[in-house]
Amino acid sequence: MAKSIVSAVLEKLSSLLMIPGEIKHNFELALTLEEEIGKVNAHFQDIQSVLQDAESKQVKDANVRNWLKKLKDVAYDVDDVVDEWNSEKLKSQIEKEQKEARNFPLLKKMRSSISSFTFQTILYYKIASKLSGVNEQLDSIATEKDRYKFGLEKVVEEPRRLITASFIDDEEVYGRCQETELLVNMLVGVNSSGGGLKLPVISIVGMGGIGKTTLAQLVYNHSDVECHFGKRIWICVSDPFDEIRIAKEILEAFKGESSNLVGKDNILQEIRSHVSGKKVLLVLDDVWSEDATRWEQLKTSLKHCSPGSRILITTRNEKVAIIYGTTSSNLFLLNTLSLEECRSLLSRRAYYGRTREESENLDDIGWKIAEKCQGLPLAAKILGGLLRFKRTREQWQNVLDSEMWDIEEAEQDLFPPLFLSYYELPLALKQCISYCAVFPKGMILRKDELIKLWMAQDYLKGVRCDEMEIVGEEYLDELHMRSFFQDFRGDELDSGIMKYKMHDLIHDFLLVLMKTECVMLVNHDSEELKVGLSCERARYGTLIRKEAAPTEPNIFRFRKLRSLLIDSSYYDTSSLRLYLPRLFDQLTCLRTLNLSNGLFRNSIEELPDEIGKLVHLRYLNLKNNKKLKELPESLCGLCNLQTLNLKWCDSLKELPCGIGKIINLRHLENDQTNLSLMAIPKGIGRLTNLQTLSLFVVMGNSDTSTLGDLQNLIHLRGLLKISGLGAVCDVTEAKKAELENKKGLRTLILDFTILNGLMSNRWQRNDGRLLEALRPPPCLEELEIWWYSSPTISANWMMGLTKLSHVSLGYCLHLKSLPPLGKLPSLESLYIGGMSRVEKVSVEFLGAEREEILAPSSSLESPSSSVIAFPSLKHLEFEFFDLEEWEDWMPLTSREEHISIMPRLCSLTINSCPKLKALPCYVLHNTSLKQLNISQSPILSERCRKETGEDWLKISHIPSIMIDSVRIQVNCSSVEEFGVLQFQPLHRCSYISLITILLLNCVLRQVTWDATGKKEGDWSMLCLFVSQDFFLVEVDKFVVQRVIERRCDRSSFLELVNSAFFYVKYFLLITYFLSSSYI
Repeated sequence: MAKSIVSAVLEKLSSLLMIPGEIKHNFELALTLEEEIGKVNAHFQDIQSVLQDAESKQVKDANVRNWLKKLKDVAYDVDDVVDEWNSEKLKSQIEKEQKEARNFPLLKKMRSSISSFTFQTILYYKIASKLSGVNEQLDSIATEKDRYKFGLEKVVEEPRRLITASFIDDEEVYGRCQETELLVNMLVGVNSSGGGLKLPVISIVGMGGIGKTTLAQLVYNHSDVECHFGKRIWICVSDPFDEIRIAKEILEAFKGESSNLVGKDNILQEIRSHVSGKKVLLVLDDVWSEDATRWEQLKTSLKHCSPGSRILITTRNEKVAIIYGTTSSNLFLLNTLSLEECRSLLSRRAYYGRTREESENLDDIGWKIAEKCQGLPLAAKILGGLLRFKRTREQWQNVLDSEMWDIEEAEQDLFPPLFLSYYELPLALKQCISYCAVFPKGMILRKDELIKLWMAQDYLKGVRCDEMEIVGEEYLDELHMRSFFQDFRGDELDSGIMKYKMHDLIHDFLLVLMKTECVMLVNHDSEELKVGLSCERARYGTLIRKEAAPTEPNIFRFRKLRSLLIDSSYYDTSSLRLYLPRLFDQLTCLRTLNLSNGLFRNSIEELPDEIGKLVHLRYLNLKNNKKLKELPESLCGLCNLQTLNLKWCDSLKELPCGIGKIINLRHLENDQTNLSLMAIPKGIGRLTNLQTLSLFVVMGNSDTSTLGDLQNLIHLRGLLKISGLGAVCDVTEAKKAELENKKGLRTLILDFTILNGLMSNRWQRNDGRLLEALRPPPCLEELEIWWYSSPTISANWMMGLTKLSHVSLGYCLHLKSLPPLGKLPSLESLYIGGMSRVEKVSVEFLGAEREEILAPSSSLESPSSSVIAFPSLKHLEFEFFDLEEWEDWMPLTSREEHISIMPRLCSLTINSCPKLKALPCYVLHNTSLKQLNISQSPILSERCRKETGEDWLKISHIPSIMIDSVRIQVNCSSVEEFGVLQFQPLHRCSYISLITILLLNCVLRQVTWDATGKKEGDWSMLCLFVSQDFFLVEVDKFVVQRVIERRCDRSSFLELVNSAFFYVKYFLLITYFLSSSYI
């Protein structure tokens, strides 16, 4: 970390080198500044050359660690000075431009110039004074450096790497049976064709200590593998990748003796002759190098072996596996052990030599220590070996209560393998992963938020301004491929947002690296400060508070903090508001500040003016502060601010007028504020770095922003919702927005409501022409149109959106016919609701004229030329909300065999369509349909009634049918309705698979989800845990709103029914769908 910080400071010092030239009016001050800046630069240049050697020696030398800590402290201070200067210079430039734009009188301009000149002179003296103090510290650090006799970078000692062999004691291995069988089958199975490759490469990928080498040894020594391959070779590659050494070892394995050959070409030629006609398994263990050229020459010499030969690689880096030629089907991502397996591995060592009675006495603590290992075999072995020599319960309890970084054996044996992975990282990635120590253990990290936090710490520098997020994604992907992160991909409800999690032991390792820079405070009790207690110059802080009493945070002791994250899952931010003025006044080095409210119950009501003192601030998160009504104008002086998160601040009425001064703002996340936020101030168009503007509100008056202000925001991406379009009278303003030039937009929501209360005659509006002018980019994926007032949607651009996958049309109250959406080739989800004047859905909805669809098909015409409407549609929902006009969904009358309509439709929902007479045959006969939901549509409900309905036989093939909230069972068993309940446990059952839990019309009183009964009480969210997955039922005021479906196998189902108990009032219906089509 020290090297990366010093390198960053040296890059930034160049901006200070220009200061002396700007103050020629004060020769003495200019000379002083030039001298101080030059000394700082010289010191850091001198120290930088030995930093790599120093960082490698700090592992064993506490004095070197302390020296590096002092150096980092000074480097951080210099960075603050440089950033303060750049910030003030930028603010001065912004103010100058605004004054010129306002055309102030000459006298006022002169007064302003004098004031600015005075302020800058004071700032110059302040910088000179700070740099003088820095140089005094650097003098001492440079003197101390000479005592350690550091070498230059080229003589750096690398971390120790273990040499592995193929031998293994099977009795020392627990678990991995399934993984072994899968890998053996990939090597020797009848289906292991290798994807047509001459010499397939199979890679085992996972973090350090997870058991990659052990698994490779199990496979290598498996009887089936021994019989299948004529020659098996094990090579420990490690780093660096020495292709000559590896080639010699391969050759010696064939010859059975050492080789005297010299020269790479001679060795490779000899290998080629030996492999010819032989079925070979080559294991390359512990591969690190990403240099493909060295590997390709070696691989070429092996390609003359017999078909069926394989190469098996173990690596921590998925990128290495891909470089070495591993296809996705041959990539084996190794997971951690189960708790039972981990406990067995730990017990074998920990209970060695103990009597049964002694073991049973320690068993309960042993289970908890096994949980501490988080499924990592290396951790289980190390802690098991440690516990073998701990004889009493008290000693075992001490191990359980200790953090991993406080256990000497863990520091000596567990962390070095993780340090190897860290050591291999480039400087930029070391900074990024080290920052993650600030998060609470086990925290799920959103990809987009993590990148913004890195950006706020200036870790993504050195690239074009508009590419920082792209570089952040590349860094995160690289760290994920190197096994520093596990990925948790979001489902449909969170729009595919990628989420990540670190293994607990990687988190512990990072805390060791950052223990002098990272502080975690819990409950404001000095005895519970977790990390960095002795270092009040810590730079990164996390505040976790679980009690309700408002006590003064100890965080004020750490005045050098650059990042402060408040764990909102515990912390009541309403009590924090008492200390915000002091926090803003004292913690002025902050780059990152998270004040989001995760409890929902309380909220910050007012943001103090002192927020303007945080001149370095780049990330401010105020999410979920539901009582926050306004933001102070002083916020607009934070010219470095990049991210402002206002999501779910649904009392926020307006943004500060000067928001256009925050010219570095890149992400203004203000979605879910549309019910309160009534306007966007003028000046938003000056924020040309904006990439996120979730909500843009149009008021239709001269005091606020207009659609034309979107013109220069060419970097917008992701979601954009434009609200208040009903108030727009000038269509040219919509054209000025130039939405089609915003290539990064993926979701566009157009809301034609009028927000200023002037509900003019809707027939006098020009929504149709306005919609045509709001042409989005062709890469758009989601489009929603709400409260549109014209009778037709004739926007020509809509049919050109070939990547559009989701469309919603809602409350278009004057719309008489639906647009021809069947032409959209990528449309997967379609919602249509609240259409009061639509009487029929005709053939035009399918995207073609009736004459075209029903035209005779030529006998020479190929099947592929048949008309296909809605070729990709999977989900279709009509929800008309008691608006009773829709009567006909027009069927096709002839030659339907030539027409393909909705061939991939999976689910259809018809809600509140009381006059709809029937579903067309192309829906009823659709064999891809899996779910049909009809409610508040009496005619359809009668036609689809089980056994007796006119259309029952046509829909009985559909696995899941719900009519008026009653699930109709088709060829499956069911648990009967429970009726009115106060308490109903679910006991052991023999069902094959649990597919759905449906809770209808129930009021949640109490839930216990743990078999031990630890979690009890009233909850606003009901979670039913099933193995690694979970069911989630969201509850609003204890009324169930929706259920997210998850699948589980039989064992998971039994785990659920033995541990989940429901305490409900009124009515509860639980239905199990066991149809084999789901399995």
